[in-house]
Amino acid sequence: MAEIRQLRYFLAVAERGSVSQAALDLHLSQSALSEALRKLEVELGVELLDRSSRGVTTTPAGAALVAEARVAIERFDGALDAARSAARGKTGTLRVGFEAAGAGRLSTQARARFLARFPHVRVEPRRFEWGGEVAGLREGECDVAFAWLPADLTGLESELVATEPRFAGLAAGHRLAGRERLSVLDLNDEPIMWTRRAPRYWVDWWAVNPRPDGSEPRWGPENDNVEEMLEQVADGSAYCIVPASLTEFYARPDLAWVPVTDIDPLRIALAWRERDASPLVAALVAVVRELAEASASAVVVRSRPGIRNCEH
Repeated sequence: MAEIRQLRYFLAVAERGSVSQAALDLHLSQSALSEALRKLEVELGVELLDRSSRGVTTTPAGAALVAEARVAIERFDGALDAARSAARGKTGTLRVGFEAAGAGRLSTQARARFLARFPHVRVEPRRFEWGGEVAGLREGECDVAFAWLPADLTGLESELVATEPRFAGLAAGHRLAGRERLSVLDLNDEPIMWTRRAPRYWVDWWAVNPRPDGSEPRWGPENDNVEEMLEQVADGSAYCIVPASLTEFYARPDLAWVPVTDIDPLRIALAWRERDASPLVAALVAVVRELAEASASAVVVRSRPGIRNCEH
């Protein structure tokens, strides 16, 4: 069977009309090129070139091979380029796991910047329900994930990339909805939304169980996802505790969001499987790291005494 190398040699001779000139272009000796062409003709069982003192021309069989050789070489070169691009992280598919609002604007900005750098990569957001993004990562359902902590990241690579204050979500007509801020103890008598889909330690952390006074939250209705949770909050069945980004992504006129000032903020980590991470994962990690560092620097600058915040 003819090799790509032989087709390249044949095409060079056919286009040049000269073995000697093609040999110069290919950095081969004339004798080596002539021998390679002879072997190709023997393998195919046809004469491809008419040789004369004036140079070489293609036979009918050779002319037919010229067109097919060009196609074969272009496809071969294209396959090599695709393989090299994939190895460098320039093509392919990257599946990014998240739950609810993910890392808020950080995750949205990261996808946008990543796609600007790698326009031929398909980025597929993969949404998981409460606490499910880490399991999805372990099971190969996504390549990288924005994980809401606490989470068991044993055996995974991860970086803390964001923190967000937490808010109480209340029905717009709730007696506490007009407050500027709340203590978690203000919510002790109110039923809180919760779920069985997530690990118990995750549920307890979100519900702040136990409370600072040692009490247990008053458990309210269960839910399987953020939409179910917010529907029940809006009808007054219970309240919820959510990160700041969720208050932006799920703004509704029938909901009120009030900061809870005496509980830990949400920490968000970017996590991935080191053992089989692709160059695409490394590229996204680098993008998220850039954005996270830039955001941290901006916060530091704005918080310096004597520097006015000019954002409007």
